[in-house]
Amino acid sequence: MMKIQLRFFASVREKLGMAEQIVDLPDEVKTVGDVRQWLIGRGDVWAEVLAEGRALRTAYNQQMCDAGTVIAEGSEVAFFPPVTGG
Repeated sequence: MMKIQLRFFASVREKLGMAEQIVDLPDEVKTVGDVRQWLIGRGDVWAEVLAEGRALRTAYNQQMCDAGTVIAEGSEVAFFPPVTGG
C-alpha cells in the first residue's frame, strides 16, 4: 500500500464536502489516472464529481499533470475544475 494526500479545490471540494484526505492506495494504483478511477469506484458523490468526461484538472505535487503521471509514496494529488477567467 502507498499513502498519499488528496486535495480538492473549488466546486470539487464543495461537492465532496472536504478539502483534503490522506488515503492508503492499493498496489495496483500507480498513476494520477488510477487514483481518479479508484476514487470513482467509491461510488455515490465520488463517482459523480470525478466521473470520466467531466472536465477536471489534476496536479501532482503542485505541478499540473495528466492522467499518466506516476505517483509515489507521500505525494500529493489534487483535483480541481478548469479555471475560467475574464
